[in-house]
Amino acid sequence: MVTLEGNVYSCKHCKTHLAVCDDIISKVSIMNNKMNATCLIFHRENVTVGEKEQRMMMTGMHIVVDIFCVTCGSIVGWKYESAYEKSQKYKEGKYILERYAKPINYRFWTQTICFKCIHVE
Repeated sequence: MVTLEGNVYSCKHCKTHLAVCDDIISKVSIMNNKMNATCLIFHRENVTVGEKEQRMMMTGMHIVVDIFCVTCGSIVGWKYESAYEKSQKYKEGKYILERYAKPINYRFWTQTICFKCIHVE
């Protein structure tokens, strides 16, 4: 298991480190027809992946794999393996963290539907 430094997102069940705030590409407040906070990230730690499957998302059909916490086995999000829509290709190889504990000393501000992680002094 990898221990990350700085402000980290962790599994909401067991607090295993999953990603650092600097790896966040964007935060989205509405996904899969429900209000929630999800993080699109470049890099993740301490997860295992499930089987590839086609899944219809709000942005079209994608091939994804669920990602699970290595410590407790809880599902923490998914990885975009491939996208069918040209406009969604930028997501390929990136991860969504959906079930996580927020870092301490960070807050979020909205800009349309994206949130950016900013440090609070």
